[in-house]
Amino acid sequence: MRIYALMVLLFTSITSISQNCNNSLSGKVIDLHDGTALKEAMIIVAGTEQMVVTNSDGTFTIPNLCNQTYAIQISHPFCSTIGFKIKVDGDTSKVFKLEHHLEELNEIIVNGKSQDTKLNSVLEETISKDKVEQFSNASLGDVLNTISGVSSLNTGNTVVKPIINGLHSSRVVLINNGVRMQDQEWGVEHAPNVDVNTAENITLIKGAGALQYSGDAIAGVIITEPSKVFIKDSLYGKTLLSLSSNGQGGTLTSKLTKSYENGWFATIQGTLKRYGDFKAPDYVLSNTGAFERNASLRFGVNRFNYGLEGYYSFFKNEIGILSASHIGGAEDQVRAINSTVPLVINNFTYALNNPKQDITHHLARIKGFKKFDGLGRLDIQYDFQQNHRLEYDIRVGDDADKPALDLVLKTHTLLVDLDSKLSEKITLKSGLSARYQDNFADPSTGVRRLIPDYEKYDLGVYGISTYQLNSSWLIEAGARFDYTYMDVFKFYRTSFWESRNYDVLYPEIVVEEFANQILTNPEYDFNNLSATLGSTYLINDDYKLFFNYSMASRVPNPSELFSEGLHHSASRIELGDLQFTSEVSNKLSLTLQKKSDVFGFSIQPYMNTISNFVTIEPTEVEQTIRGNFQVWEYRQTNAQLLGLDIDASYTFATNLRFNHQFSLVKGYDRTLNEPLISMPPVNTTNELTYQNPKANNLKIALQSEFVFGQNEYPNNNFEVYIPETENWELVDVSTPPDAYHLLNFRSSMDFSISKSSNLTLGFNVTNLLNTSYRDYLNSLRYYADDLGRNFSLNIKFNY
Repeated sequence: MRIYALMVLLFTSITSISQNCNNSLSGKVIDLHDGTALKEAMIIVAGTEQMVVTNSDGTFTIPNLCNQTYAIQISHPFCSTIGFKIKVDGDTSKVFKLEHHLEELNEIIVNGKSQDTKLNSVLEETISKDKVEQFSNASLGDVLNTISGVSSLNTGNTVVKPIINGLHSSRVVLINNGVRMQDQEWGVEHAPNVDVNTAENITLIKGAGALQYSGDAIAGVIITEPSKVFIKDSLYGKTLLSLSSNGQGGTLTSKLTKSYENGWFATIQGTLKRYGDFKAPDYVLSNTGAFERNASLRFGVNRFNYGLEGYYSFFKNEIGILSASHIGGAEDQVRAINSTVPLVINNFTYALNNPKQDITHHLARIKGFKKFDGLGRLDIQYDFQQNHRLEYDIRVGDDADKPALDLVLKTHTLLVDLDSKLSEKITLKSGLSARYQDNFADPSTGVRRLIPDYEKYDLGVYGISTYQLNSSWLIEAGARFDYTYMDVFKFYRTSFWESRNYDVLYPEIVVEEFANQILTNPEYDFNNLSATLGSTYLINDDYKLFFNYSMASRVPNPSELFSEGLHHSASRIELGDLQFTSEVSNKLSLTLQKKSDVFGFSIQPYMNTISNFVTIEPTEVEQTIRGNFQVWEYRQTNAQLLGLDIDASYTFATNLRFNHQFSLVKGYDRTLNEPLISMPPVNTTNELTYQNPKANNLKIALQSEFVFGQNEYPNNNFEVYIPETENWELVDVSTPPDAYHLLNFRSSMDFSISKSSNLTLGFNVTNLLNTSYRDYLNSLRYYADDLGRNFSLNIKFNY
């Protein structure tokens, strides 16, 4: 309609010939978003033969105009052509704003500014929509595992946590739809409560340089971003169905979007996952099924200069924990670890029995932005999260269906960000954050609470600036300060309190003493400083060099400080320490990247030195009324991690491509001069891909994944006394499993159903040779093998 109206104006405008026409129209054409001058913009005055082009600074002058209203047309190679009505009264000056970057014109930009908010001096690695959709039946950890330098910390096969350059849990910050997730991430068997099907793409920033999001991301930042919405009258969506042989289940996810030309839009999405017991190559992994239900709603309005968006998501996941990991006395513990098969193997079932997890996560967010001339873009966001975590142990009698751990974590967060362009070469992004968090541990479980009740207050302020030194060299620097206050109420066993010498160290925090327990009220204040300094150097059109130094400070989490009891879904007793102080990480990273249609690569060496590093290690086996469990204790030390990530690709022919990934990380305890526990072993992945767009976009890929044996590890073995035999038995919890090699196959084809609809069929096989193996980073490797062969059929329908 805009083009037709402009044509009418062009053909119906009449040039005045009866008056003095010695006036001029001058001005400037700039980018609507950041005020950048647009050179070579064409300006046509309707009804005259006048046409001018803007200079290098975006300015122009049109002479010989009369005192009247003119219709003018302004066009630019990367902008939509726009018509304006201008009243000329004497010499007139006007600034015209165009929406630059035509390819982004029809996209909602409330959440589409991520490219301006991430780090510029670290190579960001993005997983595309097509790759994310391949993992619609998997977890976020499984998706991220496709990036070099990322491994997964597993509890069985359904609880998957990402490990970035050897670090995990509270050291990894997850930004989901613009919200930092707060979901009891401290636990090694606490997977991120995120439905990957809500993400259009996933970006990983390795290291702590992304200060906008936090100052404690010692490992890195994971950013999931929703799909962009077109500013036009449209109704569209997609449905994905995935069926799997291993687990005999599947995933169904669907999304529908309605958008309007006036900027209003709404998106609704839902996912259902159901799996029964999974299988190792030779036996059923009893009680390892999962039942997940997710839904989300996103709505808002977008304009060029302002926008408002609301978002709500519901995530619920029930996860079975391998039955063989919860056993009886010390003799059973030794026998389970030394056995080549699980001590509990039942027939396949969809039932989720105890032990299990039941997690419900609510997330609500409202966000708005406004652009101000001379100031920049101001974003304000409030979000609320409630995470309800239930862990069920094997119990009998009236307590059989009662959870052993019941935690409710509520979080309120307010964010204010300002993105400014100070000059043609300098940008500044600054902001502040305020967060209040309340954790309630329900005492009605009848079990000593692993995590106490606490209130936590966080206040942060940051600034990040970039300076474009020249066309090849960009420099970035930033700093952040975070203040944290914790107010905690914690019960301790008197015997434990005195064994740790807390009665001497912290007598002032004792509130009340009971027969065998002590109620305490620890209060903590942490003042943490984080900073980053880096640069990007464009060597030539093909080569780019990234350098980054980052310092990050992380407050010890509640588990590290206060744990004192059985962590049921981890199947171990965990002990924290009140004396812990903040971790401080200093990381240097360097990346050389080559981009080419034929041969490309990136090489990323790094060194991360961490003082007061918190590690957790097995120390013994303890007998409880619920069975025999390993005891793991937290400890602070000084650590250093050295690593190398390599990505490479080579195109043999138009349709044939080879991809290679290699990751190495070595972690050392510099205090004890020994290796750190749970460091990812060296691994390499090679993939050969064939793609033929002319044959319904046929894609066939064969992938080889080789994981070496971990040859550097601490010796945490110990002996336990077996009353039945009156002997001491060695419990080997340290020796890593052997190296293993897996082959995977992937294929897909696209079919056009109609002008606006298409269908994609995919067939995949993982662990093609049905190899028996155990992974060093799977906490249940003591009791069972990992997953066997899995066939999956994937169907995607776009409409």
